[in-house]
Amino acid sequence: MSGTPDSVIQIDADFPGGNIVFEGIEGNVVHLRQDLRDSEWWFYWYFRARGCAGRTLVFQFGEGGSPIGTNGPAVSLDGGRTWSWMGLECLRGEASFEYTFPDPADDVRFCFAIPYLEENLKSFLERHAENASITVEELCRTRKGRSVELLRLGKLEGEPTHRILVTVRHHACEMMASYVLEGWMETVLSDNLDGEWYRDSVEMMVVPFVDKDGVEDGDQGKFRRPHDHNRDYAGESIYPSTAALRMLVPGWSNGILRAAIDLHCPHIRGKWNEFIYIVGSADERFWREQCRLGSILERVRRGPIPYRAEDNLPYGVSWNKRPNVPGPSGHNYRSYGGWAREELGAELVACFEVAYAKARGVVVTQEAARAFGRDLARAIREYLVGLC
Repeated sequence: MSGTPDSVIQIDADFPGGNIVFEGIEGNVVHLRQDLRDSEWWFYWYFRARGCAGRTLVFQFGEGGSPIGTNGPAVSLDGGRTWSWMGLECLRGEASFEYTFPDPADDVRFCFAIPYLEENLKSFLERHAENASITVEELCRTRKGRSVELLRLGKLEGEPTHRILVTVRHHACEMMASYVLEGWMETVLSDNLDGEWYRDSVEMMVVPFVDKDGVEDGDQGKFRRPHDHNRDYAGESIYPSTAALRMLVPGWSNGILRAAIDLHCPHIRGKWNEFIYIVGSADERFWREQCRLGSILERVRRGPIPYRAEDNLPYGVSWNKRPNVPGPSGHNYRSYGGWAREELGAELVACFEVAYAKARGVVVTQEAARAFGRDLARAIREYLVGLC
């Protein structure tokens, strides 16, 4: 495609988390598509536009399907430090949006949701650097040599009453779940009754980025070939982080692992993607505990994001029909949830799906997601107290 006379326009993804294939410009229309790399079609994209001050451009995605969610794209005018949703008014079709650049506009970034990267985690850890109730360790090194963070929070001296395992970003692009994790961790470290209870009773082990390379490289992560990180818990794990988890957690749990929680985000459109829900287990015993937690969470929720226990997705409904996904060789891959249910001995194993943009019509912002994390922390506390 021919370029515009204004050759200073630059569209790129050359920064942590970036993902785009720029195909050219025709008039005021920028043609691009998400970079799928080793995944099937998925919707993650994150790019930077420079040299566009004062221009009005339409960004048109190719490759079929719509990679734009239910609240439009997210935009940042300060290099990715702060974000706002553009809303649906900017859409010019299912797969395109329009934006008028302010002047000046040196670095405007667009993403299908609000990114959360290593730099965000570092900012969180810096804010709590003097708190003795959190430590930062290394789970392992990735294939590309990055450090996979392992956090321990709560009661770090002496034997706790409970242990909880929390994992996030088995699929690299599912960033809104990371803000939920921040809210939960803030609660554990806070000077309130919930925080005091956690620090007296619970040791949490947290892996914020299971697919650390994918997060920083800007991969889709979902449906990665030959299988993604959330299908790497059977046989010999092919990813260092899942292999390290399987080696470390059974000994650490020491018979008091009460809950294994995995935080995800769903698709960006459709009935089961516009609220927060627990993915129901095929095992009635675990489904019963998931429903009990859901009832508590609905009752104790204080934040702006609605949660209804009736939104939980029972096994056998919609996409929740196969606990394992057959691989190309014919054998089944086991998920994190399957591993936790079968080998870890936790009473509660739950995967939460956190809507990217809207939950029951309420816009999901960074702070709203953190507030849901605080609600989840409160519900987990009540759930565990009920076990005693």
